[in-house]
Amino acid sequence: MKRARIVAASVVGTFLILWGASAPPWAAGAETSAETDECLECHLQLNPGMAGAWQKSRHARTSPAEALEKPALQRRVSSENIPESLAGSAVGCAECHTLNADKHGDSFEHNGYTVHTVVTPEDCATCHSVEADQYKQNLMSHAHGNLVNNALYQQLVDSVNGDYVFDESSGALTVEAHDASTDADSCLFCHGTVVEVKGVETRDTDFGELDFPVLSGWPNRGVGRVNPDGSKGSCGACHTRHRFSIEMARKPHTCSECHKGPDVPSYKVYQASKHGNIYASTGKKEWDFQAVPWVVGKDFTAPTCAVCHVSLVATEDGTVVSQRTHRMNDRLPWRLFGLVYAHPHPESPDTSVIKTPSGLPLPTELDGTPAKEFVITAEEQGKRREAMQRACLQCHGSSWVDGHWSRFERAIEASNQATLTASRMMLSIWNRGLASGVARKDNIFNESIERKWADVWLIYANHVRLSSAMCGADYGVFDRGRYYLTRTLQEMKDWLDARGKAKAD
Repeated sequence: MKRARIVAASVVGTFLILWGASAPPWAAGAETSAETDECLECHLQLNPGMAGAWQKSRHARTSPAEALEKPALQRRVSSENIPESLAGSAVGCAECHTLNADKHGDSFEHNGYTVHTVVTPEDCATCHSVEADQYKQNLMSHAHGNLVNNALYQQLVDSVNGDYVFDESSGALTVEAHDASTDADSCLFCHGTVVEVKGVETRDTDFGELDFPVLSGWPNRGVGRVNPDGSKGSCGACHTRHRFSIEMARKPHTCSECHKGPDVPSYKVYQASKHGNIYASTGKKEWDFQAVPWVVGKDFTAPTCAVCHVSLVATEDGTVVSQRTHRMNDRLPWRLFGLVYAHPHPESPDTSVIKTPSGLPLPTELDGTPAKEFVITAEEQGKRREAMQRACLQCHGSSWVDGHWSRFERAIEASNQATLTASRMMLSIWNRGLASGVARKDNIFNESIERKWADVWLIYANHVRLSSAMCGADYGVFDRGRYYLTRTLQEMKDWLDARGKAKAD
């Protein structure tokens, strides 16, 4: 450690000689703190990509005090009271990586400072308290627990991530347990891992021997990541570190990391839609993705994911069309994907608490009946529908919007009916002992016919609904839409007839 400090001190001296009393070479606008200056003196050399991204960020150019002086609609910080020690300088390395040190299990001594590796929503809440609070109420922040604490979905994870082994002598195909690394590389890449400190190790670096915490579940930027300070989520999932760009979060490419399909085909449906066509043709050249508020007709002329779900959208006269929100379902009356049926949105972001009257950990029974006490009311659905339609009405007339929503909600009804047909066949298969499933308390996703049933609602019905919601054309028909949906229903019926006849014989 002493050697590292000697080298760092030497680097500091070199910069002072080269630049004298002038601003340090990384200064991009706002004055940086002495602590951040010291961080950058080393990390500009060690991590130029990371430091370079920060240099281009608004954090590097603006102090929180300057941000607070903006008019209300133009303001990007939501906290009214920012600590004096942070308000006057740029938001740099030290401002983020030394905050709340006593709450962070990953805090460690580093060249005379107590720093932590994992910057969390709790840290960002220092300046962005409203957004952080909204995100806590968001399904995304609970994405880890909503997956791993649901016994039914753990069966799906087990059947997908397990190691399949074929025994030639017996002809048996067995599934061996998967490990944490496999989960982190697949489902939990988006849903989020649990990041825990497992110890400390000494590494030989360019600046000598330094001690670092050993973290499990790291690296990860999943939306429901469970952090060492106990908070949930990662702001960097959308505002990628260290740029933390509002432009990046507003562009659909960012959402595409987790919403590309085939189970969640939102991005590819958007690409095929007329909205996606307008964005691809003119948006990259003509739109202003930095403006706050985001003015419809001036800064953009067709929606992106952020326009519909997140951003503060206004008209040129300052009328607010949509309030900024980081509770992504504020404008969503329906939950369309991931579950057996589309259904009214869950009331709580923690869906692991949901149980149907029959005891299933789902918001609907297998016949599609909602678990009413766990989902929003029809009145709340109406409010959210109106909130989403306000954005639609900025470009379309009421007859267009009404017609679109009528088709969309008919697609929900039709895809749910198809899922009900598949589920009735699957229940018949289980009840007749043609597959193990529920009756024998077996994994309900580990036989081929069960996977066909899952394909109906997890992939094909989702394509139908999302294509209708976003005007995605062929994705609702031939590209894993109605064509595949109806074909799979017929294949399930053929399988049932053949296996039932074979058992009878």
